[in-house]
Amino acid sequence: MTELMDAAVMYGPGDIRFEKVEKPACPEGGFVVKVMAIGLCGSDIRNLTTDSRKGAYPHIYGHEVVGLVDEVAPGVEGYRVGEMIYVYPVEHCLKCDFCRSGHSEQCTNSGQYTDNPGGFAQYIAYGHTRVERGATFRVPDGVDPVRASLAEPMSSTYACVDNIGVTMGDSVAILGAGPIGVFLAILCRMRGASDIILVDVNADRLAKSEAFDEIDHRVDSSVVDPVEEVLRLTGGLGADKVISANPSTIAQQQGLLMTKRAGTMVFFGGVPKGALTEVDSNLVHYRGLWIYGHYGSNTMQVQKAFELAIDPKFPAERIVSHVLPLSDINEAIEMTRTGEALKVVLVPNGADHA
Repeated sequence: MTELMDAAVMYGPGDIRFEKVEKPACPEGGFVVKVMAIGLCGSDIRNLTTDSRKGAYPHIYGHEVVGLVDEVAPGVEGYRVGEMIYVYPVEHCLKCDFCRSGHSEQCTNSGQYTDNPGGFAQYIAYGHTRVERGATFRVPDGVDPVRASLAEPMSSTYACVDNIGVTMGDSVAILGAGPIGVFLAILCRMRGASDIILVDVNADRLAKSEAFDEIDHRVDSSVVDPVEEVLRLTGGLGADKVISANPSTIAQQQGLLMTKRAGTMVFFGGVPKGALTEVDSNLVHYRGLWIYGHYGSNTMQVQKAFELAIDPKFPAERIVSHVLPLSDINEAIEMTRTGEALKVVLVPNGADHA
């Protein structure tokens, strides 16, 4: 008899249905995970609310997975039924030129994880490639899987501040007050940044960031000119590092104007396909600006981010604003889009996630 499970299935842009589907069978050479916590990411919302699969539906998304190993194929070693693991979504090959040079985030053989059924379901299956390549981490006993699920969004932000060398005394302007912006602010302060400025057009998001004393200044760009305000706050110099962590080309343009001479401007958030940012190349040239495009994280940064996410010193409880059942995914999407929620984590197998 076919075993069924609950899942949030996408049938088209914004058409997400909570329904029963067939539980995945354990693949040869792979394993199945019972999903105990899965974060709702900005990229998930973009995929779920647009024609992200060009009509190829139904489909299940979700990639910030923490859960219990439910089944292991014969002959597979390193996985034990009942243990809690975090699964990083990208399968770096560790063999291509990019992986070998320390840039596994640019791996050319990793495939596209969104092509496979994701974790907005009670169970998710992983094949032999995942077993061969790893990037799964055992969650220690007593660690809440909701906390552990922050390791995935942490990984890219950890890599960003690591790669641009945020250090003691830096001023940092972060454009975007969503969970990624908050992650960046916390990590910049942990690395010694002395002045952290958070900019957003959404007053609700900025209000939620009041819970984080790591942030020194909040700028509502719907009320004031963010470039003028950042320059004012930095004594007319601009910020040493500016990170555009949102999907706006306007923010990228503004970011360049508020970057200190010889400073670094980061394009962190992806913008809609086809959208172009106008860049004053004379500004970049004469001010000696560095423009850095950030995406993903290498394998060591993935591990370090996981270790930090599960560390009690990291304020996970302040970042996760809502823990909701999977059946509430549509509400979770709307709450995140409006700024009512900072970070939503879904629990497909019930709220008993401790």
